[in-house]
Amino acid sequence: MTGAGALGGGAGRLALPDFPWDALVPHAERARRVPGGIVDLSVGTPVDPTPALLRDALAAASDSPGYPQVWGTPAVREAVAGWFARRRGVPELDPDGVMPTPGSKELVAWLPTLLGLGPGDVVAHPAAAYPTYDVGARLAGAAPLALDDVASLASPQVELPGGGTGRIRLVWLNSPSNPTGAVDPVERLAAVVAWAREHDVVVASDECYAELGWRAPADGPAEGLDVDARGDVVVPSVLDPRVVGDDPSGVLAVYSLSKQSNLAGYRAAFVAGCPALVRALVAVRKHAGVIVPRPVQEVLRTALEDDAHVAEQKERYRARRDVLRPALEAAGGRVDGSVAGLYLWTTFGEPALATVARLADLGVLVAPGSFYGAAGEQHVRVALTASDERVAAAAQRLHG
Repeated sequence: MTGAGALGGGAGRLALPDFPWDALVPHAERARRVPGGIVDLSVGTPVDPTPALLRDALAAASDSPGYPQVWGTPAVREAVAGWFARRRGVPELDPDGVMPTPGSKELVAWLPTLLGLGPGDVVAHPAAAYPTYDVGARLAGAAPLALDDVASLASPQVELPGGGTGRIRLVWLNSPSNPTGAVDPVERLAAVVAWAREHDVVVASDECYAELGWRAPADGPAEGLDVDARGDVVVPSVLDPRVVGDDPSGVLAVYSLSKQSNLAGYRAAFVAGCPALVRALVAVRKHAGVIVPRPVQEVLRTALEDDAHVAEQKERYRARRDVLRPALEAAGGRVDGSVAGLYLWTTFGEPALATVARLADLGVLVAPGSFYGAAGEQHVRVALTASDERVAAAAQRLHG
């Protein structure tokens, strides 16, 4: 069989879910008909300019005729280690445990396959979760399992919702959470890592929104989290010595510069942690030719060595957050969690799709929480990634 038939058959065998955002098309069309046009708060794609510093770095490295390194240049890996020490409380990350990746979604989707998982294996992920954790398990032939309390299990051998059993081989953490904005405290991270090490399970933590912690509630740090001098939540990494001790074995952290540096179009990200696991990933990717282009590696290095542009972008998001949150509350919504990240996790006390439809009638498009699992069926995810003008328009419509 050739052509579309062959592709369709393959997709059927993998039993992949439909791409969720396709379901928003009719709501987007309705929102576009509103006078003043659509305010699209349904996706987390950056809209602000890529900093000139980073565009200049790309241009300076553009004469790049040779093949790049899968493992990344030594300068890139040292920059990642330096960033972890400076920004994430991880003072002694081994640069040999670093690999640049073409965006973080690709790594999330293929990590179970790269680790050799397959039938009989289980990938555990948060109950309200980025859909690619589920998809990555299915691509490998493994079973996804929505589970928030993995550290409470007596055994990694689990019963699956659809019947049968499997053994957890990979646990995904996501802190700050997409979509809820919740942050895992050190104690929870340490409990998951301790459980995983006891049972020979890999832990991977998606930390892509770590630079976007917001002010804790007035009554004290949110959920036992630390705060910085400004009062913003400090997001701990799974590689923090308080979590892994002096040994990152079996543990990986995934990070993307798409959000902090407006580099979504560059596909600039990395995975870091256990050197043995990273070496295994590098070995497979050498055969597959999955490599971050050399100019993008140089942009990655430059971005990680400059904190000023990250702070500037965070303040843009803070200002938009300060406009959107009271507007959602004035419209009858309640924002839950959302102490970090790019989203306001909001409920109006009704099914998510009913909220999506009602807000689309105002010209505001949001993502239903049901995209992220059953735990989100009465929430919507409202992104901060729209221009100041569009955010102001959304707020005006929400205020009525």
